[in-house]
Amino acid sequence: MFFTKNSMLSALVLLGFIASSMAATLLSSYALTKTVLKGDASSFVLELPPYRKPQLLKIIWQTVKEKVLFVLLRAIAVAAPAGLAIWVLANIRVGNAMLLNVIADFLDPLGRFMGLDGVILLAFILGFPANEIVIPIILMTYLSAGELSDYSSLESLRTILTDNGWTAVTAICTCVFSMFHFPCSTTLLTIWKETKSVKWTMLSVAVPLLLGFVLCVVINMVF
Repeated sequence: MFFTKNSMLSALVLLGFIASSMAATLLSSYALTKTVLKGDASSFVLELPPYRKPQLLKIIWQTVKEKVLFVLLRAIAVAAPAGLAIWVLANIRVGNAMLLNVIADFLDPLGRFMGLDGVILLAFILGFPANEIVIPIILMTYLSAGELSDYSSLESLRTILTDNGWTAVTAICTCVFSMFHFPCSTTLLTIWKETKSVKWTMLSVAVPLLLGFVLCVVINMVF
């Protein structure tokens, strides 16, 4: 929405996102091997299972159980309480303002320091159950609506965002922070299930969050 008028600039922005993502992966791997993973032997073992005749019904059931029900149940366990919290924040008013706006105003100085604003920062926090609801939360707060809002077209979305102070820098920082911030609830639950470690689960939150914060601050200062 902010760069399509200049195709070359759009391509460079996209290339920058991809390059920063690759660089962050390499940097994180190097930092971990020099700190928390220092001294641990690195190995990779792949064992091929014996070949058997596929059992179609068993494959379907295992797929539904492990890939569908597992994710849905975990999402519901976190999304339901979070949805209730968002509704409460949007419908409780302090004076003439939603509680959502009050919290956003409190976060605004930190958000501005990162090239965002308090509304965007709050939306990422409340979007913990699912990253897909970040933009609807932003719109709900900007429009002072009591429920999650949607937009009719990209042009209408751009109008709402620019009316609330968005610039090209805001858009870039939002995209960067979208790539580098804490994983969603389902991902964190999966990490904890696989590792059974609070340390690794918290580390998976801290590393991308720190990278996102630093990158946004640098971008905001440079531009």
